[in-house]
Amino acid sequence: MADMTGQVALVTGGIRGIGAAISERLVNRGVVVAAGYSRDKEAAEKFREEHPGSSVHQGNIGSNDDCERVIGEVLDEHGRLDILVNNAGITIDKTVRRMSPDDWDRVVNVNMSGAFYLSRAILQHMLDRGSGRIINISSIIGESGNIGQANYAAAKSGLFGLTMSLAQETARKGITVNSVAPGYISTEMVAAVPKEALDKVIAKIPVGRLGEPDEVARVVEFLVDPDSAFITGQIYSVNGGQHM
Repeated sequence: MADMTGQVALVTGGIRGIGAAISERLVNRGVVVAAGYSRDKEAAEKFREEHPGSSVHQGNIGSNDDCERVIGEVLDEHGRLDILVNNAGITIDKTVRRMSPDDWDRVVNVNMSGAFYLSRAILQHMLDRGSGRIINISSIIGESGNIGQANYAAAKSGLFGLTMSLAQETARKGITVNSVAPGYISTEMVAAVPKEALDKVIAKIPVGRLGEPDEVARVVEFLVDPDSAFITGQIYSVNGGQHM
């Protein structure tokens, strides 16, 4: 694997769940991680203490102003930004008939528009440097849809279009843009699902279990590696064969 020592990565939602696993993988490769978070300040401070040289940045990625501010903070503190992982997301699950316009807007703004805001904010820096890696963390729900998750499915599916379009715009500029679509992963969010419902989900996964956050993180690590420069505009599904 290529040397990544000294590179800087912004991982949104980088202190918990899949985001934390991605951050850890990158730190182990010598990457300086700037971890984005929204509310859990205690966890953010713990992350910074455990990873000397890292930084934490609070903000709402559903806000373009916040996204531009965070990108500015990272560049001011570290002087460069080589990798952007758009991982943060939220759910507000309701059927379309019961879903309010605000429920729709909040999920779409965070899960899809935030990836656009951050990518747009860092793009000129990456173009000037002639290199960059952007990873959009989507979901199996973006591929298959799901009852009660029209807003989440639409946003995660929208990341595929953003990924492919931005990849085509930047392919000759040394920048790659790819998407990773996890299935059901063992995180706090999935742990909150009632056992009976979760058992039914697992029964539909060919490998017979939930995925682990690190199994998603290792795909992200592969895609941001300098040696993966010929891979762009792709969707990598990590779902145990649940959606083929």
